[in-house]
Amino acid sequence: MPNASDAAPRTGEHVDGYEVPVLNEHAIRIAAGILLAAGITALTITFASDNIRPLQTFGMFFLLDMTTRILISNRLSLTLALGRALTRRRRPYWVGAPQKAFAWWLALGLAALSCLTMSAGIVPFAVTLGLCGICFTLLFLEAVLGWCAGCALHQRFSRKPTRHCANGACDR
Repeated sequence: MPNASDAAPRTGEHVDGYEVPVLNEHAIRIAAGILLAAGITALTITFASDNIRPLQTFGMFFLLDMTTRILISNRLSLTLALGRALTRRRRPYWVGAPQKAFAWWLALGLAALSCLTMSAGIVPFAVTLGLCGICFTLLFLEAVLGWCAGCALHQRFSRKPTRHCANGACDR
């Protein structure tokens, strides 16, 4: 009978030589870039058309993508699938899945709050734009600079040691 630890994790995969499930950082950064490009496009269309619908649509897609990554499987996330496809010929750069899952939980919370403020209409649109700005900034930092705010927070507040951070950030 298989051991519970032998089962495929919801987030990440077991790779020999790593004591925690891992994810390919190259695919994650491309997925962040795809989300950033889609979000900036939706924001631009929203401003150009004076219609909030494109930003709402992006917010719901972002929410669905993060929910899929965390609660179902990162293998089924559309943006991560595109990231994996675009990096299939590149050697994987494995990073720890627990800190990435933590970062995605933060993104899910931010997306849910943004969608709620957009749909409720009880807060000024500037508040929603501020939340979107935070999200876009974090996506930019991940996609372009390779810095993950959720990973940094996980390292600081997690009871378990953070392992296999991008660029050796958790070894410092």
